[in-house]
Amino acid sequence: MNEFVVIGGGIAGASAGYFLAQHGRVTVLEGEPIPGIHATGRSAAWFSEYYGGPEVRALTAASRDFYETPPPGFGDAPLLSPRGALVLVPPGADEEFDQALAEGAVEVSTAESQAMCPVLRPGYHDRALLRPRACDLDVAAAHQGFLAGIRRRGGRVVTGAHVRAIERVPGGWRVETAADDFTAPYVVNAAGAWADEVADLAGVAPIGLRSLRRTAALVPAPAGHDAAAVASWPMVTDVAGTFYAKPESGGLLLSPADATPMPPGDPRPDDLDVALAIARFEEATTIKVTRVTHRWAGLRSSVAHDVPVIGEAPDDPGFFWLAALSGYGIQVAPAAGQLLSALVTGAPPRELAACVPALVPASPVRTS
Repeated sequence: MNEFVVIGGGIAGASAGYFLAQHGRVTVLEGEPIPGIHATGRSAAWFSEYYGGPEVRALTAASRDFYETPPPGFGDAPLLSPRGALVLVPPGADEEFDQALAEGAVEVSTAESQAMCPVLRPGYHDRALLRPRACDLDVAAAHQGFLAGIRRRGGRVVTGAHVRAIERVPGGWRVETAADDFTAPYVVNAAGAWADEVADLAGVAPIGLRSLRRTAALVPAPAGHDAAAVASWPMVTDVAGTFYAKPESGGLLLSPADATPMPPGDPRPDDLDVALAIARFEEATTIKVTRVTHRWAGLRSSVAHDVPVIGEAPDDPGFFWLAALSGYGIQVAPAAGQLLSALVTGAPPRELAACVPALVPASPVRTS
C-alpha cells in the first residue's frame, strides 16, 4: 500500500490528504494543537471565479461542482451560499472597469446598485458591476469534511507534530516531528507560510515564498436597517480592490484588502489597517462606524507571480509542493487537492492539464 505524509493540516493539506487517501495510507502532520488556525480559520469565507489569474480561475471553476454537490458523507449543510459581489467604480476608473467587465462581471446601473445595498453614498461611484456567481463558503464545514474523509478512508491527522527534521532515506523520506517520526515514499509540503522552511529542512530548493498579513474587522449592522435585509446585501468592494465589506455573523466584515509582508507566525491585526478599512468603507457608504466588535488578521503566502505552486520538486523525487495558494486556498482547495493527488499518483485531470505547466515548480530558487 502507498504511504503519503502531508505536512500541514490547513485546507490545502486536508484536501490533498483527502484525495490521496483514495490511493493509500495518509498521515497529515499539523504542528499546532488544532489544524488550520493561521490561514484557513481566519479567511473571509469567499468563493469567486472572478478572483486571481487564469490558473487560479481554472482551479476555482473546477472546484465549484465539489462544493455545490459534495460527495456523500462529506457534510449535511450546503457549503456554498449565493451572495454576489457588487463592484463600485468611482469616476476616472474606466480602465479598471473595462478589465473587470472583460473578466466576466456584469454592468448594473447606479440605481440598481443602490437597491442592492441602500447605504451606498450617492456620488461615490458613477458605474457599477455585479459578479453574480460569487458565494459565501462554509470554510469550517469544508475543512472538517476533508479531515473527516481522511480518517474515514483509514488515514490519520496528527496534531502537535511540529516538524524538526526531514531526511531522504532508502525508498523515500523520514520526517521527524515533536510527536513521532514518520517515513513514506511521498511527502507533500502543504505548510502554508512555513513551506519554504519545511523545504529547507529537507534540503529542497525554496520557491521564494512571501508571507503576508490580511486584516479584518467585524462591525455591528447599521442602525435603522433590518438585520435580515443587511444579511442579504452583496459583498461590496471598489474596482481597484482597496477594501471590501461583507455581511457576516449579524454584522459587517470589513477589510482594507491589505497584504503586509511579515515573517511566518501568528498575525495580529494592526490598528492602522482596521482604521483604514473603516475609513474606506465610510467613504463609500453613508454609515458611520462607532464600534468594532471583533478584529483579527490572517496569514496568506504567495510567490512573486502570485500563482500556486503544485507539483514535484524538480531535483527531489517524492517531494511535492502544494503551496503559495495566497488568498485563493479556500476556493481552489478541491481542485488543488485533486490535482496534487493526480500528480503524485497519475495524470492530471483533463480540465486542469492546460494550467499545470504554470503551476509546477519548474524553476527552483537556489540559495547556495
